[in-house]
Amino acid sequence: MKRYSLLVFITSLLFTGLQAQQTPEKPKLVVGIIVDQMRQDYLYKFADRYSDGGFKRLMREGFMMKNGHYNYIPTYTGPGHASVYTGTTPATHGIIANSWYVRSLDRSIYCAEDSTVYNIGGSLSAGKISPRNLLTTTITDELRFSTNKRSKVVGIAIKDRGASLPAGHTGDAYWFDSGTGEFMTSSYYMEDLPTWVKQFNEKQLAQEYLQNTWEPLFPADSYVNSIDDNNDFEAPFIGKETPTFPYELPSLMENNGGYGLIASTPYGNTLTLDFAMAAIEGENLGNGEVTDFLAVSFSSPDYIGHRFGPTSMELEDNYLRLDLEFERFLNYLDEKYGKGNYLIFLSADHGVADVATYMQSENVPAGNLNIGYVRGQLMGFANQAYGEGNWIENVSNEQIFLNHTLIREKGLELSKVQDDIANFVLRFKGVKEAYTAYSMKNAEFESGRPHLLQMGYNHKASGDVLLVLEPGWLTGGARGTSHGTGFTYDTHVPILFFGWNVPSGSSSRYATVTDIAPTLSMMLQIRLPNGATGQPILEILE
Repeated sequence: MKRYSLLVFITSLLFTGLQAQQTPEKPKLVVGIIVDQMRQDYLYKFADRYSDGGFKRLMREGFMMKNGHYNYIPTYTGPGHASVYTGTTPATHGIIANSWYVRSLDRSIYCAEDSTVYNIGGSLSAGKISPRNLLTTTITDELRFSTNKRSKVVGIAIKDRGASLPAGHTGDAYWFDSGTGEFMTSSYYMEDLPTWVKQFNEKQLAQEYLQNTWEPLFPADSYVNSIDDNNDFEAPFIGKETPTFPYELPSLMENNGGYGLIASTPYGNTLTLDFAMAAIEGENLGNGEVTDFLAVSFSSPDYIGHRFGPTSMELEDNYLRLDLEFERFLNYLDEKYGKGNYLIFLSADHGVADVATYMQSENVPAGNLNIGYVRGQLMGFANQAYGEGNWIENVSNEQIFLNHTLIREKGLELSKVQDDIANFVLRFKGVKEAYTAYSMKNAEFESGRPHLLQMGYNHKASGDVLLVLEPGWLTGGARGTSHGTGFTYDTHVPILFFGWNVPSGSSSRYATVTDIAPTLSMMLQIRLPNGATGQPILEILE
């Protein structure tokens, strides 16, 4: 009996030791994945033809918050990437749009622009990039600080903002240069490209992929989740009369951005993943004594989505192909590190609206607001109400910037002028609501669209009047679509964790993208980003 008990005890110790070996104290590598413009419903809409090893595996073996949302307005790429990685909203981290008007400069600035740096590799014009406009730390910064910068952080994307903002203030970032067809960085990060980047660029993979013809992965008549390929709602490439397959890329390059054309095809995803895996090998990520972080943003779905819309064959084909890329990536990570030794989160920087003209054709209320016309009418109203003058300095990102200097010179009360403009703009079809900067600064909105606006409102940088359009309304043209609102088609995105210490399952509880970074902080036992307002996702931690 004693011998039996001893055997059980020894077996238990061996099993416990094996478990400890199988689940390391911390993951070797964290991989943050942002799919630019991915709505939550795409995980289900095309699932009948997803492979078992891509999106389905992530959902099957990982944990998904099925009711994950953005918790501010506007839902754009720059703010989206910043919010995921800082754990807070534009009101705190300062990236209030992709570009925004600055009164003191009398011009718009780009979210990742930095005139003090220059290109390293690539083109001169594409090199003035850094994260200096980001006002808080990121989860990647905090990982670096927690190990006295022994942890490596690499941000990668076709879009510079999709690489530089996730990499934080202390990581390295690389983005694609459409002028040279190569990946590049700026002097903010380093003085010369690493050897592995130079070797990757020498392969000229972008040029190689652009020799292809983009055709449907499956027979065209099997794309039953999409509308007819030839329609009046999608925007054709320059030089092609219809928005239809096939797309002979060599003949389209000259008039559609040269090497930049790859971003508007699924080959942009392939190129991004190729470079991500090259970064893992070149930087030896995940093989040191501390956790490393790879931040990858897949930009091509956004370019494709804008041009063709969420009901197009092109978008469906993109996700079917992206699923295979994810299967390739997961298989690579399994072989490289072993299952359970790496941690992934998957999300998106925003969703997307349906093409307004398509919705109209289906008798669903929608439309396109001519913002230039609105500005002209606003100027006329202001001149009539207050006298001649340049009362409207700028209209952008559904915000109206008034001329504060002129208002003071005329002895007018700013809050009264804001109210007048807000009331006037409500007369336009497509404008649902209008809120003033005075209300954003002097009231606390706890719910609804005013709350979303307030979470995106920056006291120093935002406009005087903030517009909310009707559901389904855009400020674009008749073809193609966009995003930026606080409605669910723009806010509802995947929040999915997979791998190291992540249970399998799902929850329909409301969660926000600003919960991602705090969850990682708890899992990695490191400090929260210094502006974080999100909360850890307890379903994953407990």
